[in-house]
Amino acid sequence: MGDFNLALVIVAIVVCVLVFLFNVYLLVNYQHPDDANQAYFPKFVVVFGLSVAAISILMLPADVANRQACRHAIYNGACSLTLPMKELWLAVYIVDAVLVFFVIPFAMFYYEGDQDKSVGKRIKSALVWVVTTAIVCALLLGILYGLVGKVDFTVRHLSSAATNFPSTWEFSSSKPCIGTGARACSAYTANASSEKTWTMRTTFPEYVVALATIVGSVLFSIFGGVGIACLPLGLITSFIRRPKAVITRSQYIKEATELGKKARELKKAADTLHQEERSGSKGRKWRKNVKAVEKELLQLEEDVKLLEEMYPQGETAETSWALTVLGYLAKLVLGILGLIVSVAWIAHIVIYLLIDPPLSPFLNEVFIKLDDIWGLLGTAAFAFFCFYLLLSVIAGAMMLGLRLVFITIHPMKWGATLMNSFLFNVALILLCSISVIQFCATAFGYYAQATAAQEIFGHTLQSLRGIKYLYKYNVFQIAFIVLAGLTFVYYVAFGWRRKKPSGRFQLSS
Repeated sequence: MGDFNLALVIVAIVVCVLVFLFNVYLLVNYQHPDDANQAYFPKFVVVFGLSVAAISILMLPADVANRQACRHAIYNGACSLTLPMKELWLAVYIVDAVLVFFVIPFAMFYYEGDQDKSVGKRIKSALVWVVTTAIVCALLLGILYGLVGKVDFTVRHLSSAATNFPSTWEFSSSKPCIGTGARACSAYTANASSEKTWTMRTTFPEYVVALATIVGSVLFSIFGGVGIACLPLGLITSFIRRPKAVITRSQYIKEATELGKKARELKKAADTLHQEERSGSKGRKWRKNVKAVEKELLQLEEDVKLLEEMYPQGETAETSWALTVLGYLAKLVLGILGLIVSVAWIAHIVIYLLIDPPLSPFLNEVFIKLDDIWGLLGTAAFAFFCFYLLLSVIAGAMMLGLRLVFITIHPMKWGATLMNSFLFNVALILLCSISVIQFCATAFGYYAQATAAQEIFGHTLQSLRGIKYLYKYNVFQIAFIVLAGLTFVYYVAFGWRRKKPSGRFQLSS
């Protein structure tokens, strides 16, 4: 027992170090050259936030392993020697909420502040926004906690008279209890009036986690539902719309000249918007124009990338074309594998969550059987399915961001990602990671039973006054499935078509 717990602690420490190093690697390789050797505070927030998000996802498999550490113990108190998972969950998610609602907004306000202002003025401006947000959030949380910060558990009052201890034990469908009378089987014959509501006040940290989960669940239902379909189908349609052959030099010169003109027009538009920002005229029209310029810039970058793929240059031109072809083949393979995972997720939600009683444990049984083959195989598969949901959220946010005016675009590109885009995506990942954990704890309740996560996100959250009905009627799961279905229909109907010019900054036909 002690050896198992010690091994679990060692694995947890090693995983945390590896996650931190991997996030540093992502930051170094994704950051924009303009942010090199500066913006150290936003970089620290990015690495710390990504580490918290990744560790929170990995904590659910660790919670399952922690439960198994004392499952076969033969003495009382064995579970007290395991990791204090409930306290760790609350600590991680309080940190998560602080990062999302206070630290990351401060870092974004500071980073996006007017560069002509002094550091002190930029810090002061960012603090004003964050302190105002903190006061409003604190008042709102305090009022809500005081009024409705309670959980309502439905319990059944059972009572029966005593009976003689039997000399033999004989049970059947007609005789499920001890004795011959109904008095010994009150649980089977109790009427509806025996049900009562047991009310108790939840702890404030649990209430904060619950409200953060609700906010994250709304985003998760929208972005995750769209992303779980567009993530694999986007890769497959990218293969379908791939360049089929290398263009001629004259075609390349024509396209490059056109893109150069459009790039100059875009720079002129951006300079005009920057002057309007300095003059203080930042109205609705200005924000709409900024959104349009962002879309056109992304489209221009995509056109430049496509042109480079269609006309590779240099001594390694043939190698570059071969790698391009292999890259699109890899997208096809990953898209097919992702489609299998997405279909498995949707089928599991319908079979296990939406149908009552569940038709089958489905993926729960798969994880258990994988654990029987090798101890960590089921846990690894479990973690993979949770991470896949996070990737779906990011893919859905990117897709909707390119199509909806009120969603800001923050693309992640290798070697060209500014810190404000990093911070936005980290906040999105952190906010949705809470909901992903809650969703996984519910969807894989059979596999993750008797864990600290299920106690927090299962019993407490789903019994919280004013919120429980969202979970009782599966509002988020239904929204997730509906949006996934609509996205699938969209890709089947329009996704396979090659994009046509829709703005000024497009490749000429």
